[in-house]
Amino acid sequence: MFTGIVQGIATIDHIDSRPGLSTFSIRFPREHLQNVAIGASVAINGTCLTVTSQQDDCLCFDAMRETLRLTTLGDLRSGDRVNFERAARIGDEIGGHLLSGHIHTTARCVAVERPENNCTLQFELAEEWLRYIFPKGFIAINGASLTVGEVTDKRFNVHLIPETLRATTFSDTRVGDRVNIEIDSQTQTIVDTLARLGYDRPAR
Repeated sequence: MFTGIVQGIATIDHIDSRPGLSTFSIRFPREHLQNVAIGASVAINGTCLTVTSQQDDCLCFDAMRETLRLTTLGDLRSGDRVNFERAARIGDEIGGHLLSGHIHTTARCVAVERPENNCTLQFELAEEWLRYIFPKGFIAINGASLTVGEVTDKRFNVHLIPETLRATTFSDTRVGDRVNIEIDSQTQTIVDTLARLGYDRPAR
């Protein structure tokens, strides 16, 4: 499990692509590599991956075809920056909301507003997933626990403070970029339960 509080930014060192499998070598800040074991879980842009080896300050992860299809990991190139979070431990503070690291879908950035000391990112999302997005509700974007701003038609936005921009890769986000989306599991359960009872959310 993860908390959605991004612990830092790592950099793609290189990618070894083979049929049906890509191995990512990712360079981490050295202070975040303490007590990392082979088999440990790390969220990379919100996607739960397993450490397969360590080489100096790089950790290696395998991503199979299905992971590459469902997430943005297949878009990554050497030199790209990614959000990371190591798996939560019992007793850790849950500063965001509980995440599984299993990506539901991707969304595309359609607008970026950057007034002084603020940033608003707007995303377009398939309608089948937008039904789980509510104003002021939880959403995880590239592994970061965020609060939804406004929801209209097939779009929603998030408002980011300077600290979030500093601690994550959202300062790099441009129109057209794809991001990983993990919807809040409790919201999904409630919406689906109400739908089965005949109280489905009205179409937008």
